[in-house]
Amino acid sequence: MKKIKDKPQESEDLLLEKDRLWQPRIVAFLCNWCSYAGADLAGTSRIKYNPQIRIIRVPCSGRVNPLFILRAFIDGADGVLVSGCHPGDCHYSTGNYFARRKFALLKRLIEFCGMDERRIHFSWVSAAEGSKWSQVVNDVVNAVYQAGPFTGFDLPVFSKETEIETPADLCKQGPERFAYSIDLMSRTGKK
Repeated sequence: MKKIKDKPQESEDLLLEKDRLWQPRIVAFLCNWCSYAGADLAGTSRIKYNPQIRIIRVPCSGRVNPLFILRAFIDGADGVLVSGCHPGDCHYSTGNYFARRKFALLKRLIEFCGMDERRIHFSWVSAAEGSKWSQVVNDVVNAVYQAGPFTGFDLPVFSKETEIETPADLCKQGPERFAYSIDLMSRTGKK
C-alpha cells in the first residue's frame, strides 16, 4: 500500500527543492598582476573550486570604485569578492593600500545600513597562491550561500545636496551617492 503525503509536507518538500536549486551569483574583481594570475594558476593546476564566481579583471584593486560593488548588487549579484596583491607588493606601489582603506569604510557602512556582511569579501592573493585562491573562492561561495539570495537595497533616495552628518545619512542617499561618499572619504582619510 502506498503512503500518501499530506499537502503541507508537499509544499515543504517543494521549498527545500527550490533552496537546493538556487546557486549564488558572485562577482569577483581581481587585480591583473596577482589575484588574476593566482586564479589562472589554480585553473592550469586543475585545482577545483566552486564555479559560481564571475571574474572581472581590473588593473589594480585600488581602481575598484565602491560604485562597482554596489552596481553588482543592483544588477543581481548575491555576493562580491575583491582581491588584490598583498599589501606592500602592489605593482602600482600603493594601490592596495588605497583599496584596503576604501573597502574597510565600505564594509563598515554597508553593515551599518543593514546589509549582511557575508556578502562582501576582500582578500589578498599572490600569483603563486593558486591553492589559496581556491580556498578563498570556496569560503566566499559558502558564506554567500548561507546568506541566501540578495533581495535588494531598501534605501530611500535623497538629493545630492543633503548634508552628510552620520553614516546613517549616507545610507539614506541611495547607492550612487553612497559609493561616491565612500570614495571621497577614503581619499581624504575621514572616518
